[in-house]
Amino acid sequence: MRSAAIEVKNLKKSFGSFIAVDGISFEVYEGEIFGFLGPNGAGKTTTIRMLCGLLTPTEGSGTVSKLDISTQSEKIKENIGYMSQKFSLYDDLTVSQNIDFYSGIYQTKKETRKAKLEEIIKRAELAGLEDALTGDLASSTKQHLALGCAMIHDPRIIFLDEPTAGVDPLSRRKFWGVIKDLSKKGVTILVTTHYMNEAEYCDRIAIINEGKIIACDTPASLKAMVPAENPNLEDVYVYLIEGRKK
Repeated sequence: MRSAAIEVKNLKKSFGSFIAVDGISFEVYEGEIFGFLGPNGAGKTTTIRMLCGLLTPTEGSGTVSKLDISTQSEKIKENIGYMSQKFSLYDDLTVSQNIDFYSGIYQTKKETRKAKLEEIIKRAELAGLEDALTGDLASSTKQHLALGCAMIHDPRIIFLDEPTAGVDPLSRRKFWGVIKDLSKKGVTILVTTHYMNEAEYCDRIAIINEGKIIACDTPASLKAMVPAENPNLEDVYVYLIEGRKK
């Protein structure tokens, strides 16, 4: 049985009287692609920010690679990859300069930096564009570059917050191919999305609404909950939400 790379128990985050995350619990196993599926404002980003050590929980507990999210946030930041839903690199730097900058931030070994640069360039299909300004790249290419920079220090856990927002369907499929390759190499991935179709690529999915997890299982098991022929994950979401309103 696989060990848990991420453990969350009764996690809650309030901003004044507003409860963004309301007592959620779940585990993510080593090498698993775990999806957080829900609409904007459901609590997905707030949860990721707590797990990455960027926000302090109001209540509850959690560990990332056995490190406590409340007391060891700085250590967590050193050991994870994080890609936000907004493009996180520098538009006024070239592709190579961005990669070199993140190599320094994550203190990668100097003798491996050239190989890492070549690896990222190849994965992001940026050959010949090493000296191009990042701001001039297409959105999908920027996202591949951002993922490469988030992985430059070879973290075993990576958090992706709506990484394909605004990206065309073909580029989204290519991006998910990279994610699946990382999972096969044992990297644990927690990814948030509101695209129902791409959530199918996840090993398990937690559906979150109004700060609460309303279901958590494999895509096949979630679809089996719906009393309809050939349901998809959108059908699951609508079924669960309507059931909660009754």
